[in-house]
Amino acid sequence: MAGGDVSAPLDTLTSWHADWKGLRVAVLGLSVTGFSVADTLAELGAEVLVVTENASEEYARLLPVIGVGLAEGPLDTVPAALIDFAPEVVIASPGFAPHHPVVAWAQSEGIALWGDIELAWRVRDKVLRADGSPADWVLITGTNGKTTTTQLTATMLVAGGLRAAPCGNIGVPVLDAVRDPEGFDVLVVEVSSHQLWYLGLQSGPDRLSPHASVCLNLAEDHLEWHGSFDAYRDAKAQVYDNTRVACVYNKSDLATQAMVEDAEVVDGCRAIGFDLGVPGPSDLGLVDDILVDRAFLDERRTNALELTTLDELAAAGLTAPHVVANILAAAALARSLDVAPAAIRDALRGFRLDPHRIEVVAVAAGVTWVDDSKATNPHAAASSLTAYPGAIWVVGGQLKGVDIGDLVAARGPAVKAAIVIGVERDAVRAAFARHAPSVPLFEVDHAHTEDVMTEVVALAADVARDGDVVLLAPAAASFDQFASYSDRGRRFAVAVNERIDRDGHGRDAGDLDDRPSPSGGLR
Repeated sequence: MAGGDVSAPLDTLTSWHADWKGLRVAVLGLSVTGFSVADTLAELGAEVLVVTENASEEYARLLPVIGVGLAEGPLDTVPAALIDFAPEVVIASPGFAPHHPVVAWAQSEGIALWGDIELAWRVRDKVLRADGSPADWVLITGTNGKTTTTQLTATMLVAGGLRAAPCGNIGVPVLDAVRDPEGFDVLVVEVSSHQLWYLGLQSGPDRLSPHASVCLNLAEDHLEWHGSFDAYRDAKAQVYDNTRVACVYNKSDLATQAMVEDAEVVDGCRAIGFDLGVPGPSDLGLVDDILVDRAFLDERRTNALELTTLDELAAAGLTAPHVVANILAAAALARSLDVAPAAIRDALRGFRLDPHRIEVVAVAAGVTWVDDSKATNPHAAASSLTAYPGAIWVVGGQLKGVDIGDLVAARGPAVKAAIVIGVERDAVRAAFARHAPSVPLFEVDHAHTEDVMTEVVALAADVARDGDVVLLAPAAASFDQFASYSDRGRRFAVAVNERIDRDGHGRDAGDLDDRPSPSGGLR
């Protein structure tokens, strides 16, 4: 009965072993997350209807096999099939914004509205540890650095002897990790601001309570989804709610400290700070090029534990300032689970960043070409420009409602040149005219995706000289011209290598081993 009082029975659904049979659940969206939700509910015996604008052939074929219904078509209004289904719960994929007509309808009808994270928490006891308890959860969010920090944390936990899985917004749905028959000691869950908004709606007797949590940083992003920066900030702050052991925050980002101060946490939970400065007690930081922990030791007022050194990180290409900050955050989360410093050091020796994250793709004729296509907002691009000051900057794309002016004012005057890409380049061009008018500015106006990076590389090659860096850090999403940020980065790398081969420069002696290291004041 849609809109009815269903809070009492839903409050009993806090275990995989509860009675989910016959519960009518509408699942919004049929991406990887949506399918994981539908598959889980079908396994639980619920009655499920997936509602989506478009279903891939693979998922459309699988749904009837698992006993799930499908309503496919426009969602600019609430479809009759959904109304007739009369769901008791609506579970929305992260792409469905609060103002979406179907989400708004569910709320106006008083229907319980969940995200995939809440469902996963409710059924987290499907596979238990040897002591009979479900896996601990660690939550990671932030405007930038989430995926790297999630990977780092999971790698450190595994090095420390724990069974850990990176999941959530990183690409593996948390419901898939919860249902893995091998089970885990810890789930390291990357959560987006979209998922956290839905998590903020949870009620009942068993709200998500992570072992540890972190918001790495906060800057304008996804404003078109949330509607305002305040709403975006409030969603991110949900990551700390009900944390049991450690709320990790960025001492260099006062917004994250304020989130911790305002959070409702479990009694005894500690606030653990990190930044690139000398740490105080209960912090992690740097002392004489050594990464140290002054939080998780008895003598923290007088001593510190060495985790690794900048020299060791340099060997793995991990010395960019924002990467070091991510390492400290991950180490704090791992230390909260009693991972030894030696295990953290071992984990870092073998860790490598994913492609398109401040990745050096080539060094030729003294020019270093860097792909940071993952820098999809101004905050991320600022970190890249700090790591490579004076670079030839490839910038532009889908700005997602964010003003790029502050970034250009802060970092633009120092770049050697700017190459602007994207279908809508007016905002970037205007920002340079206002804040960095002396910087040479080039525009790439090719409409065809396959031509964009070829022209970018040609323009950059004309400007670059021995010792220069060409940096793809767009500060914008890719979907106006490319399939994804990885597609954008891949095409950049292909164009770079084709240009090098055509010009006959070859790679510099030592190839990438002799590439310039990111700077930024750490050394």
